[in-house]
Amino acid sequence: MSLNPGKIMVKKIDLDLSFFQGKKVLITGHTGFKGSWLSLILADAGANVAGYALSPKNLSHFNLCSIQDLIKSKTGDIRDLVGLNDFFNEFQPEIVFHLAAQAIVNESYDNPVNTIQTNVLGSVNVLEAVRNSSSVRSLVYITSDKCYENNEWPWGYRENDKLGGHDPYSASKAAAEIIFSSYSNSFFRTNESLSAASARAGNVIGGGDWSAGRIIPDCVRAIEKKISLEIRNPKSTRPWQHVLEPLSGYLTLATHLYKMDIENYGAWNFGPNTNDIYSVENVVNLFYSNIGRNVNFTMNENSNLKKIGHEAGLLQLNCDKAFSKLGWSPRWNTEKAILETASWFDEYLKKEKSMIAISRAQIKEYFDEY
Repeated sequence: MSLNPGKIMVKKIDLDLSFFQGKKVLITGHTGFKGSWLSLILADAGANVAGYALSPKNLSHFNLCSIQDLIKSKTGDIRDLVGLNDFFNEFQPEIVFHLAAQAIVNESYDNPVNTIQTNVLGSVNVLEAVRNSSSVRSLVYITSDKCYENNEWPWGYRENDKLGGHDPYSASKAAAEIIFSSYSNSFFRTNESLSAASARAGNVIGGGDWSAGRIIPDCVRAIEKKISLEIRNPKSTRPWQHVLEPLSGYLTLATHLYKMDIENYGAWNFGPNTNDIYSVENVVNLFYSNIGRNVNFTMNENSNLKKIGHEAGLLQLNCDKAFSKLGWSPRWNTEKAILETASWFDEYLKKEKSMIAISRAQIKEYFDEY
């Protein structure tokens, strides 16, 4: 590895993973990239974890780490309210993390109806299941930084900034936030045993992500197939963060909601520092530098996928609320996030070690800093 990045030093946050020991935690979307990492963290912390999601793709962090052996895994679609309610009634969760979503912007252009049905109506079903449950005490309802109406400001968006969306995916996430607010005001605030909040995070990177149209997975596929890679919009910047960053925020938020020692509603941003800005070109160069493998790639500043009418060039989050009220800040800067991602995929390509062992080592390093 050619880089020796520094780590962001911040004050210790109030996060003790042993809090989750023995607690019943339900994760929607547990077979996805973030959901599988969250499942592993919680299972290893001693939680009784159940997941409700579509079947995982063959090549996935979930399958490579055999997460199904650590938790109760149910194949289901959040658009199926009856099935979802039945699972809630059977498992009786105390804590719910809602991550299930159609999460790819490009896919929303190909299948806008599916995107809206999943991200809006599916999220309504999760809120209904929580509303009908007598066991849930803490709900973390995850949407996206793309729920904001993006004016490409050079400063970060705050939780009370205007919602909106140029593309079907962004619009679906803005709509999901509005619906959450309506449920919070109409039902959850009057429920003295339940605390609920929404969480918004930016682009995550990390080992085990093979999603189509994302830059790091595209880089790995190019290495495996030994093909040249075209990088579109190399100057665009994103709030890059390692997958463990927002997950630590979600876990911290869930803990405080459960204890009812913060406001039991509203939205929370979890993103990298606004002065830690990297372009797509920076990320590609650093990833290939750190993974130690050569690949040919070209930068196309005028390229958009044919079905995309708009792609944001700049989007950042202001996380002052999470820092001031939760004591949360990002632990790893972008260079460190890229280094750890490259390290994970380097081990995957070598095929010499267990990927769950590699994932656990990174989790240990990250959370030991607390």
